[in-house]
Amino acid sequence: MPKMKTHKGAKKRFSVTGTGKIRRLKANKSHILTKKDAKRKRRLRRPAIMATNGEVKVIKRLIQA
Repeated sequence: MPKMKTHKGAKKRFSVTGTGKIRRLKANKSHILTKKDAKRKRRLRRPAIMATNGEVKVIKRLIQA
């Protein structure tokens, strides 16, 4: 059976931390920023950590092929 290929879309969106957690950037930070307050934009800067074990398992399989 051939090797499984890396899912390029997932590779661009997710990264694995040193401890093995999945990190992703938050949405709504690309345009129409004038109406969003500074506090909201500051919160969007920080990456989100994926919590659900099922999602983490699937994403790791996609990006570490």
